[in-house]
Amino acid sequence: MILPTPLVPAGPLARVNPVAKLGAALLMAAPLVLTIDWVSAAVALLLSVPLLAMSGLGWRRFWARTAPVWIAAPLTGVTIALYGETSGTVHLDWLFVRISDGSLALAAATVLRILALALPSVVLFATVDPTDLADGLAQRARLPARFVLGALGGLRLVGLLVDDWRELEVARRARGVADTGRLRRVLGMAFALIVLAIRRGSALATSMEARGFGAHGERTWARISPWGAREWLLLAAGAGIGLTAVAVAVATGSWNFIVGPS
Repeated sequence: MILPTPLVPAGPLARVNPVAKLGAALLMAAPLVLTIDWVSAAVALLLSVPLLAMSGLGWRRFWARTAPVWIAAPLTGVTIALYGETSGTVHLDWLFVRISDGSLALAAATVLRILALALPSVVLFATVDPTDLADGLAQRARLPARFVLGALGGLRLVGLLVDDWRELEVARRARGVADTGRLRRVLGMAFALIVLAIRRGSALATSMEARGFGAHGERTWARISPWGAREWLLLAAGAGIGLTAVAVAVATGSWNFIVGPS
């Protein structure tokens, strides 16, 4: 039997060090969390489009991965439009709902802000391998190796939870105990899944300790986490997008510092 070849993203940013992707996402997001205005969010979102295109994520995977963002952003905007701060002309006033120019502007700024914050992060990390990320965090970001390896081991086991849930469901149906009492069945399966997760986590911790993962001293790595011009360019692009968004917002007078006066 021939196993299918895994899909390898071919974009220019697909092979960039995950730490650089994390840093670029933080540099783009940092200025946007300080203000709520549509100008800075729109500029950041527009400038991040080339990065999204170079991520190597196909259109089908792009819409599949970012679907929660496209759903959450409009819903948040509708909520703020209905219940946000009232200012300017009031268009609708009914019970607790009050739609005004201020609430509509705040809703539009919030929708753009969510898209500008979430889309680059989701798309850039869609092509990140957990092992590559762990190598980068330990070798480049200098995080403690015990913490990184423990988190990687736990992350690798997350996918097994879905398989365990399916096996528990099939086993209960085979024994005829899953036909009635849906709530009771779900609670029982959840408790069993927690027990399995604890047992598997204890076994993983013991095996990692036996193999020397908890030893002190400098650790060697099977793979070197690469870092070069591509990583620096991506960080510079992330910083440039954030600073440009701030500069345009300040120049147009739309900068609205969250902590300061509106």
